[in-house]
Amino acid sequence: MIKDGWITSAKKQLSQHFNERPANKAVSLLVIHNISLPPGEFGNQYVEDFFCDKLDCDLHPYFESIKELRVSSHLFIKRDGQLIQFVDLNKRAWHAGESSFNGQINCNDFSVGIELEGTDDLAYTDAQYEALTQVTKELMDYFPYLTLDNIVGHCHIAPERKSDPGESFDWQRFRDDLLNLS
Repeated sequence: MIKDGWITSAKKQLSQHFNERPANKAVSLLVIHNISLPPGEFGNQYVEDFFCDKLDCDLHPYFESIKELRVSSHLFIKRDGQLIQFVDLNKRAWHAGESSFNGQINCNDFSVGIELEGTDDLAYTDAQYEALTQVTKELMDYFPYLTLDNIVGHCHIAPERKSDPGESFDWQRFRDDLLNLS
């Protein structure tokens, strides 16, 4: 259930990396991403710390390369299916960067971003697909302009610079699961 822009079943970790959506932009797009910090490592607190501007960049050499970035996502789904929310769904999280969808630029203005803990080339877990399906259904109920045709990967809105969620993401399974839940 979503109440005042917050998913009641999600763990809240508030990010400072957001701002207001333009007044004339309704949410009509869901963007699926992947992330792991350091790349390929799972089950730690680093992604949450990164989105909340609390990442200790001395803990791993890779973190030095991202220390100036200010990014966030609305939601993060860990390998065990745990759902974490960083930004009110009615606000603009900073997840898509330079992007376009159906002729509209700046996808952050009209999208919700979901990060899956993973990489382009490692299979996602059953728990992640279950959580993603459930939260997507809730989002589609909450945002009337968010339809099945408006669910994409980061690779679809920024193909020159992004590849996530990658070839390991099973789009057919996700769509079938979503249709079976309806």
